[in-house]
Amino acid sequence: MSSLAPRSYSVVLEPDPEGGYVAVAPAFPGCYSQGETVEEALSNAREAILLTIEDMEAQGEPIPDPSGEIIGKVAVGE
Repeated sequence: MSSLAPRSYSVVLEPDPEGGYVAVAPAFPGCYSQGETVEEALSNAREAILLTIEDMEAQGEPIPDPSGEIIGKVAVGE
């Protein structure tokens, strides 16, 4: 298990057309999961992030710092 201090990463949830939700962790490109409910998708995303961090640590890669994350929305149309 990672020796990383507790951190909170952003997770974006999108409804899956076939049901449930897809969860994407923007700080970790290619790290995503899914679940039937929001809670399950978030729990699965947490597990995917932890596994990604463990792999990054094993490879000697730096772990992203979530303090620089910015989540915004933009309006389009009229």
